[in-house]
Amino acid sequence: MKTPMKTSPLAVLGVLALAACVPPSPEPTPVPSPTPTPVASQPQPQAAPPQMVTPSFDDWMDAPQSPGDWTYTAEPAETLAVFGTGRTPDTVQLIIRCDLQTRRVSIARSGSTQRQVEMLVRTETQDRRLTAGGMTDPAPLIVAELAASDTLLDAIAFSKGRFAVDVAGTAPLYAPAWPEITRVVEDCRR
Repeated sequence: MKTPMKTSPLAVLGVLALAACVPPSPEPTPVPSPTPTPVASQPQPQAAPPQMVTPSFDDWMDAPQSPGDWTYTAEPAETLAVFGTGRTPDTVQLIIRCDLQTRRVSIARSGSTQRQVEMLVRTETQDRRLTAGGMTDPAPLIVAELAASDTLLDAIAFSKGRFAVDVAGTAPLYAPAWPEITRVVEDCRR
């Protein structure tokens, strides 16, 4: 039988001392951050001005009402319902007019044309495409005429809240269906 080898306490201390002498691994050296280099300033390109986005609506009745109010005027030969933001010809956007002699009602939209164009009138219950022409007195207007008995006039007068008049080349107009329109139509039907 072999006798186990005895390790002297001094030898154990020597091994431990040697282990303690192993230097720790060095700390990593930090990488210096780069020094900014001055650069000559370049002119920045001009940003394009913001573009106006025209909202679109799935249903014309969801579009906001055009600004303005209706006024009623009775003259010896005609009665008028005038929609606009003021009383001058350049602020008038729409006119519903009864010619008391002919008993015809005209729908006149601000704008000008040298030829016949299509005027689309939209109401809650009826849409109709009318043929319209240009007129320049007292202001440039695009005008369509109807008989006083035409049912489109009733649809305009009784449309829920508003009706629309759209002519190519002009912004659609969303006018409220106020009593002034009904008065003009009734004047033509008497």
